[in-house]
Amino acid sequence: MIPFNRPHLTGREFAYMAEAHAHGMLAGDGPFTQRCHERLQALLAVPKALLTHSCTAALELAALLADLQPGDEVLMPSYTFASTANAFVLRGAVPVFIDIRPDTLNLDETLIEGALTRRTRAIVPVHYAGVACEMDTIMSIAQENRLMVIEDAAQGMMARYKGRCLGSIGHLGCLSFHETKNIICGEGGALLINQPGLIERAEIVREKGTNRSQFFRGEVDKYTWCEMGSSFLPGELNAAFLLAQLEDAESITQRRLDVWDFYHHALAPAEAAGLLRRPVVPEHCRHNAHMYYVLARSPTHRTALIAAMRERGVGPVFHYVPLHSSPAGRRYGRCSGPMTHTDALSERLLRLPLWIGVDEQRVVDSLLASVDAVAQGA
Repeated sequence: MIPFNRPHLTGREFAYMAEAHAHGMLAGDGPFTQRCHERLQALLAVPKALLTHSCTAALELAALLADLQPGDEVLMPSYTFASTANAFVLRGAVPVFIDIRPDTLNLDETLIEGALTRRTRAIVPVHYAGVACEMDTIMSIAQENRLMVIEDAAQGMMARYKGRCLGSIGHLGCLSFHETKNIICGEGGALLINQPGLIERAEIVREKGTNRSQFFRGEVDKYTWCEMGSSFLPGELNAAFLLAQLEDAESITQRRLDVWDFYHHALAPAEAAGLLRRPVVPEHCRHNAHMYYVLARSPTHRTALIAAMRERGVGPVFHYVPLHSSPAGRRYGRCSGPMTHTDALSERLLRLPLWIGVDEQRVVDSLLASVDAVAQGA
């Protein structure tokens, strides 16, 4: 069976982890963490990057920095992972779900203004599959209405919008280094701080609400509890593993793009024949090959394709159950308008295995053979 994902190694990860152990510091914010911060800042052109133990943690840290109060509203797509909403629900805020675009499956920016109320405080665009949301429009609306923009760029490492790295455009950006992402450390994330005025406070909130970071830099003679915070730091072993990945970020991205391009070219005739739909990437967006998906003709067609591909030794998967239709989504959030595209597309989406070293020809052959077999069975 070709699995959906297989974590990639550069070859330096375990040597770096041994070096971290030899250094004698395995807790957070050691030398490898600092090197990761510097590497991220250089790669993404952001004023400050802070590692976290997950993207979920980065989102929760961002929610604390947004100073949300109970009843405040945060606009986001429903077609996203639970962490996007959880981070704000934990602060007492209300997720307001907006439908997605039918082309990119991203938050439909044309619906944002109609979702605004006097309680709206933030917008959380989610860059699905590493393809950028329409950030110019989103940032303009946010500026006009004094809203914070927190980019959920969990899938967006090394992708760009009009030349700018995803996560570097909003006031804050959140990255994931989960094992299913392009750049990995098992579990990990980062908060990107694009508004310099938030840097000092972000360091405090991230360090249990203390000014410990300033103490270690010699800026204060002792550290103390300054405000509400939590422990968002990853350990040095994770940071050491991550550094090896970050050092190869460009080559990892290119190798994944090669697989994505193979799929896209090979499946063009099937799309032209109306058998499936391929992903759409706008010309002004440079994606990162985080994911390759196809849209089946119907939910039953998708179910049949997954079963048929598995019989042929390939493991495709579907993706999110939309948050607005989940028990927690109904309890904690609300919809702004109908979720027409969210409902329809989420039931048709099928993700193909995409990892460095995957047998992409076998994956394509399995999909096309399954399409034919399902059609004949119908």
